[in-house]
Amino acid sequence: MAHLTTTEARKGRIRRSLKAAANGRARLSVFRSSKQIYAQIIDDAAGKTLVAASTIEKDIRAGLKTGADTDAAKTIGKLIGERALAAGVTKVVFDRGAYLYHGRVKALADGAREAGLDF
Repeated sequence: MAHLTTTEARKGRIRRSLKAAANGRARLSVFRSSKQIYAQIIDDAAGKTLVAASTIEKDIRAGLKTGADTDAAKTIGKLIGERALAAGVTKVVFDRGAYLYHGRVKALADGAREAGLDF
C-alpha cells in the first residue's frame, strides 16, 4: 500500500471527523485552485451533489476582477448559500478539505453564512 501525502492525510482526517459530526447534514465542500474557487453541497448518504457554484460560471466571471481573491470567494459563498436555500438545504457541515480556514476559504464560509446557511 502506498503512503499518503501530507495533504491527502490531512484531508482524510478532516473528512472522517466531519462524517462523525454530520448527523445526516449535507457537506459544503470547498476546492480552491490558484485561479478559481469552487464550492458544492454534497449529500453523502445519497452520494449526490445537491448544488454547486464556482468562479468559472460565465455570468459570475463577468462581474469579478479575478477568480482567485477573497472578493470572488465571498461572492461564491453567497451564491452557494442562495442556491442551497432554494434547494431546501439550511444546515450543512463545512468541509475545508486540506486547506487552512483562512483567506479565500474563510471568505467563502462567511459569504455562505451571510446568505443564510447554518454551520
